[in-house]
Amino acid sequence: MIKKIYLFFLVVLVLVTSPFLIRFLLSNQKISILNSIYFNYSGIINRKKTCPSYDALLNKTLDKSFSVSIINNKGSLISSYNDEIPRLPASNQKLFSSAYVLSKYKLNNNLKTSLLKKNNNYYLVGQGDPDLNYEDIIKLISNVEENKNINFNILEINSKLKWPKGWTYNDKLYEYGSPITSLAIESNHNENDDIYNLKNFIKKYLNNKFLNSIVNINIVDSGKTFYLKDGVEISKINSNPILSLLTLSNSESHNFTAESIFKNASKTWNDNDYFKLRKWLKNKGLPLNNTFFADASGLSRKNKITSKLVVLFLDKMKYSKDFKAYQSTLSILGIRGTLAKRFVNSELSGKFYGKTGTLSNVFALSGYLYKNQNPMIISIIQNSNNIDKEKAFKLLRDVYYMKSCE
Repeated sequence: MIKKIYLFFLVVLVLVTSPFLIRFLLSNQKISILNSIYFNYSGIINRKKTCPSYDALLNKTLDKSFSVSIINNKGSLISSYNDEIPRLPASNQKLFSSAYVLSKYKLNNNLKTSLLKKNNNYYLVGQGDPDLNYEDIIKLISNVEENKNINFNILEINSKLKWPKGWTYNDKLYEYGSPITSLAIESNHNENDDIYNLKNFIKKYLNNKFLNSIVNINIVDSGKTFYLKDGVEISKINSNPILSLLTLSNSESHNFTAESIFKNASKTWNDNDYFKLRKWLKNKGLPLNNTFFADASGLSRKNKITSKLVVLFLDKMKYSKDFKAYQSTLSILGIRGTLAKRFVNSELSGKFYGKTGTLSNVFALSGYLYKNQNPMIISIIQNSNNIDKEKAFKLLRDVYYMKSCE
């Protein structure tokens, strides 16, 4: 035990005093204790390397509406273009929020929807399970017992908190902009299945089941947790595992799921402040100057990040004990998710694990590009009235075929 303690402090000492040596040792990622220390270390050990061929490609291909950063398979920043200009990231924001969620949960954890009982009062409490449906609700409320007076309470967030800041009026009209609530029937995709419809559904069910009972149903602010003190859980429904939810969020870019799992992980259902995400990234030593986080999904027009932040973060994620799980949640070029239809049956198919991001006047493409065992990391973000997705994918292809800059 003492030897392990000495070894730990020796590694910390070397980490602080010899960044280039550590970067060399980190390059093979085979020293697990070193990987863990670096991932949690509040600093970035990153080298820059001049690669004229890559710089020439970016300068020839791109205009000022683009930002690009590229890190080679040894962790060196080999090329960049406008990479410190803050940009709207769209769903590339999920790269950060999903990693935060992963740091707070075990892969087999679940979200839970519960029915609690306290005296003769019942409380329906949710955690934003994106797949919750009316069959699940029936399974829960079928445990209500007959009584002359049945008092049933539905706990839900304040209506002012249904959407993060920066979601536009038009976004809220579509499924991808569904309100983020803790008791959502199939992710609130049907605007008619709101909390009041749920209330009517439960009331009808209980009235039909208990013909001689008086059924009282109330919607209660979930922020007032004193209601639940001494309550006993009598029934619950579990969501799919967190890993599945993260895959839905990243691979399929599902906004509701991204927001829901982040709110649970950060314990912020009753506010729309994403400072915990920013603090978590800051504690990793990442450059957050001129950046802003307004949501977990990337739908907010208030988000601002840089392509440099993205690649440095993705590089640091390689040293997380959960990296394989994290990468497995991403879209795969030519195979799965939002990248499934790109480069199908080509040499690039299956070689890029990443995240797209699409809004009006925004396109982003970031992730891990495998030329060999260790991936390159690339982030491409365009903010423009004339979005050119094809140029972004062509750049990804050109980087793949370009001679490595070691």
